[in-house]
Parts: sequence; C-alpha cells; structure tokens
Amino acid sequence: MSDEPERTFAAFPPAQGRGFAQSWWGQAWLKALEDAALDSQQVKTGRRLARAGAVGAVSVRPGRITAVVQDRDRTPHRADVLLERLSDDQWDRFLDMTVERAGHVAALLDRDMPPHLVEDAAAAGVELLPGMGELEPECDCGAWDHCGHTAALCYQVARLLDEDPFVLLLMRGRGERALLDDLQDRTAVPDEAPTLREGVDAAEAFAAGDILPPLPALPELPEEPGVPPSLDTETPAPSGVDPAALEYLAARTAARAHRLLAERDAVDDELTVAQDAVRLAVGTPDRAVLERLSEGSGRTLEELSLAVRAWRDGGVAALGVLEEEWAVGGETLARARAALDSAWDEEERPSLRARGNRWTVVGSSSQLRLGRDGRWWPYRKERGRWVPAGGAVQDPATALAAAQEAAEIG
Repeated sequence: MSDEPERTFAAFPPAQGRGFAQSWWGQAWLKALEDAALDSQQVKTGRRLARAGAVGAVSVRPGRITAVVQDRDRTPHRADVLLERLSDDQWDRFLDMTVERAGHVAALLDRDMPPHLVEDAAAAGVELLPGMGELEPECDCGAWDHCGHTAALCYQVARLLDEDPFVLLLMRGRGERALLDDLQDRTAVPDEAPTLREGVDAAEAFAAGDILPPLPALPELPEEPGVPPSLDTETPAPSGVDPAALEYLAARTAARAHRLLAERDAVDDELTVAQDAVRLAVGTPDRAVLERLSEGSGRTLEELSLAVRAWRDGGVAALGVLEEEWAVGGETLARARAALDSAWDEEERPSLRARGNRWTVVGSSSQLRLGRDGRWWPYRKERGRWVPAGGAVQDPATALAAAQEAAEIG
C-alpha cells in the first residue's frame, strides 16, 4: 500500500455561482452521485457544504478519495468515497486502445477527455467513468448511504476532474507518471539511438539573468486558513510519528500564519488614530489599557469590543464595513444585484431588504454587507445590534450561510 501513488490537492475556496462541473466528464461524475443517492436532501446539503468551502484538502489514491468535511457547526468528519480499480488486464486493453489512436494520447496530455476516448474504452471493455452505485461512501458520521459529507467531497472532486482527468485515472488505479511511461513504452521506436542535445553556455545563461521578467504580484490573502489534509489513511505511519498530533500542529500553524499575514497587511496601511486603537486592543485583556484605547478612539468600551471583533475578521476593511454605511449605485449596484441573483437557485433565493450597502434577510437575524471592494460580509443580530459573523467572501450565498450559522449558534 505504501508504494501506491497518492496526490493531495489543497482545499478550494468557496464556490461562486451554481456550477461545480464544467466539463462533460465532471458532470458525468456528479450524475453518478445524484442518480444513486437515496436521499436527495443529503445531496443538496453536500452541495451547500462544498459551495461554502467546508471541504478540506482532498487525498486521491487508487480506489479511494478522502477529505475532512466540516459541518455548519464546524464539526469535522472524515469522508471517503470508494471507486473500483481497473484490473491489470483492463489497463492493458485501455493502453493498447489509446496508442492505436494518436488523438487520444494528445487529448490526455492536454488534460482533456473527449467522449470518443471514453466510448472507445467502453468498447474495449473498460469503463472509465463511474456508473450508478459505483461511488461507495464511507463516513465517520455513521451514515450508511451518501451523507452530506461524502456528497460534498464528490462535488469538490468534480472541480478537480474539470482541471485534470488524470485524477479519475488515478482513482481507477494508475498514477499519471506510470500511465505516461506505459504509453511511451508502447510507442517507443526500437533500437533508436539517443539524441545528444547541445548545452547552453554558462556565461550566457548568467548574463541573461537581469533580463528575466519581473516576479508576479503576491497572491491575495485567503479569507481563512486552509484545512490540512487528513493523515488518517490506510498507509501506516512511520515509527514515532503521531498523525493526530501532526494534523493539530499543521492546523495551528496555518491559523497563526494567516493571522500574522492579516496583521501585516493591516499595519502596512496608513491607520488613523481610531483604527490603530482597535488594532492595539486586539488581544489586550488589561481593563485599564482598554479604557485608554476606548477613550483615545472615541468609542465606548462596548463599541471598541465590537470593533475588535470586526478587526479580527479582516482588519481595516472589516472595520469600515462595521462602521460605515454608504449608498450603492450605478455599476456597483448592478454588479451586486447580479451576484445576488446568480448566488441561489430560484426556489432557494431568500427575500432581502436593502438599505445602502446592507441587505437584511426578511424575518431573520441575518444580514449581508457589501464592502467597497465588492466582497460580502456576514452579519447577525445580537442583543438588538448587528455584529460581524465572519470574514469576507466573493459569493453572497456563502456569506449568508456563515451569517445564518452564526445566528443559530448564537
């Protein structure tokens, strides 16, 4: 088991809009899930969890995919989905069929899986895509059929398949490198003399160093730290290594790194006295210090406490969303309405009442606030006041799910 190929993919950010699979083979993967699941409500729950970014890093290996999926209350569950591996004879038939048609090899190298490749494989007795009932679920929540956690994992894997069909082939039993080596062995010309390539002069390579293009800009800070991959696999851990302790350390390290990066971005801005007072108040338990910061920032202690909560969610930007109400108009309003219209299926869309940059769910204790950068912030009502309920996201449906979750817990 330890020699088998395995790939781990970082967690995706929350999904915007409604589509998870753009490729036809990704849609076929989801159809195998949706057709076989006995409880359609669990499939919808899984779709919502995947859309909200609740699926952690995904581990893919022959016959199995694994991820940690968080419930709406943040309870983690290990979810696995099993898929039958192809036999050695089936792989031989698939490879022989592929090398006979040059277009199939070119398509795979281009990360494409055209329908005729799958049809030709099926004609050779090799089913690449899963059929009804082939996606077998396993979850530590105790469900015997697909639950929201395994469904969420399947939706996330559909996004992986869109980008790379070799993920499906790995689940069926062969890693990309081994598969390409087998294809090369079948297409190699015998007794061909190796071709020697002329090298590059070291002085010329060094001289070209100062004409290289500039480095790309730093990526934007994610809304929240990622979830480490599950180490609870079938591969035994080396002697003296505790997988649970490693997972805990990885999660704490990611959270601390995210916090330090967020604070760095905030400190790099030119802060006003009132903003800097909030930054200094974060993590300050001393009452006397808090009173001085409260007075210096022109806030009451209660207002300062609320501002600190906002700062933890996103620094200066989150503080502005808490304390500023502004009129949304023109192109900004059109983009906001388009995002709201596309975020939900028609039957799931909530009723919203707008005032400035704040959209309140009618009959609910949940609210969405639009930042000046176009991101959405979740808010909930607490003791008659609107309070922050999490960091900013691009998708209003994800923000509203966070607000509703906070309202239920609170």
